[in-house]
Amino acid sequence: MLSALLFIAGVTLLIFGGDSLVRGASALAARLGVPPVAIGLTVVAFGTSAPELVVNLSASFNGTSEIGFGNVVGSNIANIGLLLGITALIVPISVHSTIVVREIPMMVLATLVAIALGIDAWFSGTDSAFSRGEGIALLLLFGVFMYYTIGEVLRGRSTDALAVESNQQIKPKGSLGRSVLFIVIGLAGLIIGGEMTVRGATGIAKAIGMSDAVIGLTIVAVGTSLPELATSLIAAKKGAPDMAVGNIVGSNIFNLLFIYGLSMTIAPAAVPDSGSIDLLVALAFAVGLLVMSWTDRKRITRLEGGLLLAGYAGYVVYLVIRGGS
Repeated sequence: MLSALLFIAGVTLLIFGGDSLVRGASALAARLGVPPVAIGLTVVAFGTSAPELVVNLSASFNGTSEIGFGNVVGSNIANIGLLLGITALIVPISVHSTIVVREIPMMVLATLVAIALGIDAWFSGTDSAFSRGEGIALLLLFGVFMYYTIGEVLRGRSTDALAVESNQQIKPKGSLGRSVLFIVIGLAGLIIGGEMTVRGATGIAKAIGMSDAVIGLTIVAVGTSLPELATSLIAAKKGAPDMAVGNIVGSNIFNLLFIYGLSMTIAPAAVPDSGSIDLLVALAFAVGLLVMSWTDRKRITRLEGGLLLAGYAGYVVYLVIRGGS
């Protein structure tokens, strides 16, 4: 019971901290005249991925690497299957051409790289693991992604076109000091909430006899993905689909390349049992999103949202069966 209360309090702080950070960072970015697509792929994506970052860093320092793996991979699966599924059911989502051509393929590539690095056992006969060097490789690939994403905005090659195509303008709200205060409060909530979430989830896993990896793939992953869900729903309802999809895709790239790369650089760890299957599921959802984004005039329809939700529900059932066996 104490672990459950600790976990609930931790997730609550993560949601509050993520929301506060996104509000402050988005207002700050809007003052710089950054278009919605760029905000979704960078500032908002990083802000809503901050809970995953804090949880993974805490897991690395506490020696609970399975929760870190489950959190990153499970969040990526939940972001597409659960979050985009729910959002598309409520409001069909138009996908920006830039996201279809560049960002979603980058997400697929990042997942492929993670799979290639995490299946050592298939080739060498040893235990699958991510080494410190492989963690650095993920960070370097993340640097390439950020170089092209931020570089285009700074060079102004696509900013005007994106702003015109999306027909959206984000106006800064509040003073500069207020934006900074929101960022500071958000970071504090994320740091405290991340530590509480990991401790609570570890206690739950031991109490019910489930592995840390399964707890990370389900409870922790969905809990730390709630900021993405709130952001995407609000963005879609307010007619800002660019930010809704950009937030999800950007968060997934952040999760795999930056957050997990940083975690493995700090504390290299073995891939959990059946972790290769989870990575393949993440790849399947990423490829599925790419296909859906190319069809039906680059829109994710309600039917496709239902298919994403059904796929995620099937994966959760598989995890429950796997965790109980």
